[in-house]
Amino acid sequence: MLPVRIRPIFAVALSLGVHAGLLLWAVQPPSPPPPEPDLVRVTLTLPPEVKEKPAPPKAKPSKPVRAPEATPPARPPATLAAPPAPTAEEWQLAATYTLKNSKRYRYNWGQQVRSMMGTAIEGERQGMVRVRVEIAPAGTLAKVDVLWSTSELVEKLALQAIRAMPPLPPTPTGEPLIFEKTISLQPFETGWPPSYRYDCLPDPPQFKNPFGWNGAGAPPPAPPPTRREERAEDCHPSDVDASWEEEESELQRQIERNRWGR
Repeated sequence: MLPVRIRPIFAVALSLGVHAGLLLWAVQPPSPPPPEPDLVRVTLTLPPEVKEKPAPPKAKPSKPVRAPEATPPARPPATLAAPPAPTAEEWQLAATYTLKNSKRYRYNWGQQVRSMMGTAIEGERQGMVRVRVEIAPAGTLAKVDVLWSTSELVEKLALQAIRAMPPLPPTPTGEPLIFEKTISLQPFETGWPPSYRYDCLPDPPQFKNPFGWNGAGAPPPAPPPTRREERAEDCHPSDVDASWEEEESELQRQIERNRWGR
């Protein structure tokens, strides 16, 4: 316990200290507030509208450029000169040939017409015409009819040649000669010469239906089969033997006819 005499001094000092502290608190400026933390403000804004650029027009697919090809030279059209007309000796032999409906005469007549029609030219003067001809016994033209043709020009040339034919020998049989003939104006062939080697052989028998009757009475008896002569070496139509050219042409004709297995 403090002594009594120092109590007033202690009280005064304590009072002065309290008042001095109050005075200093009042005079001293208040301490600044604690610093606020820095705030980061983000402002969200819409991006500016960007106008889309118009798409460029689609380019058309270009065709591949080919190098210019060298133009081949123009090929001239194929041509074939007219065959020679039958000679006087050939006409004389044809005037006496009576087999197969005057076969030599008919062939010579077609060759005479073809030789007078001129050169065949590919694409311009080519085609075929088939005519029905009637020749008088004296060898003059009695009638001609065009059955069909593949070219008007060829038909015109054929009729002009027929009307302008020289005088022909009489027909072999002394009767009118009627036949059909195809005149070919082609730049690759002039027709096939016929073969006369087996003309004297009889024609093969034609089929005849034994049951083809009208039903009245008994059916007619079937005709006996015709026997065909096979000895061709003793059956030459003339004194002119077949030439190698004739045999070769006949063989080639058969090859062309049957080349597709028909």
